[in-house]
Amino acid sequence: MTPARLGYPQLGLGVGLRTAHFPYLLEHWPAVDWFEIISENFIDSRGRPRYVLDKLAERYPIVMHGVSLSIGSTDSLSFDYLARLKRLADAIKPKWISDHLCWTGVLGLNAHDLLPLPLNEETLCHVVERIRVVQDFLERPLVLENPSSYVTFASSTMSEWEFLSRMADEADCGLLLDVNNVYVSSVNHDFDPLEYIDHVPHGRVVQCHLAGHTNCVTHLIDTHDNHVIDPVWELYRRAHRLTGGMSTLLEWDASIPPFPVVHAEVLKAREYMVAGEASGVRRQASGKPDLPPTAAKAGLPAREPSVPHPLHLVGREVQ
Repeated sequence: MTPARLGYPQLGLGVGLRTAHFPYLLEHWPAVDWFEIISENFIDSRGRPRYVLDKLAERYPIVMHGVSLSIGSTDSLSFDYLARLKRLADAIKPKWISDHLCWTGVLGLNAHDLLPLPLNEETLCHVVERIRVVQDFLERPLVLENPSSYVTFASSTMSEWEFLSRMADEADCGLLLDVNNVYVSSVNHDFDPLEYIDHVPHGRVVQCHLAGHTNCVTHLIDTHDNHVIDPVWELYRRAHRLTGGMSTLLEWDASIPPFPVVHAEVLKAREYMVAGEASGVRRQASGKPDLPPTAAKAGLPAREPSVPHPLHLVGREVQ
């Protein structure tokens, strides 16, 4: 039987390491449980960024989170990239290494974006095989994050949570459950976010991401530039209860506020970690999650009528 979180530790409440906070961290050494780094920001790096990382790694647990693995691409895996990733891991001893279920380029070109995959049997076989190769090379289980997405492929034949479940089981890898991404995609694709949270394999969830996003009225964009909204916190509460607790990390990547603000935001998670959600999120008579009142409070778009698939942008008729 696979141990919960693949045997990885529960690190508590962490914050994404950003250069804007370097001076504050070195002066105050705040009581943060752990830090997550963007792996590519430190691969082959020297000078002050690496100096700061080495100092932090002496005092805090570190997790490496990548954006360039391109696990879903049809390009061959880059063993040069994997070798550099492994060298960084050997140096700073991260608790685990994660990346995204996506592709980032083809024909040797990097789009510098996390692009979605068609969710079908062919893609599943392709991704599972590549995860096995990566895990063998890195000599540790890989942890993959569910992406946010904005379009639906006509060739998809399964839900994202089914794809993640089968992928994690067949490749024996871990999951990074980004509950903000679940919420963003649920609005963009009009699916039930509670069904998603309920059906991912909870024993495979190693880590959780929290973040803010941008409401564009017709759709949501995962921008990491604001506070976490109430519906996302409710999804976190549910995920925390179902997983039995998971390492939790707040991402804030644009309009970055002072470190105490970011830290205070992730500490809000304590309010939602109480195992008091006896009945889970309330549902309407129709069975849909009773999120609209909170969503309306947060200024989010109404969920009705449903947006047809594939999603397409329709301009507002009334300004």
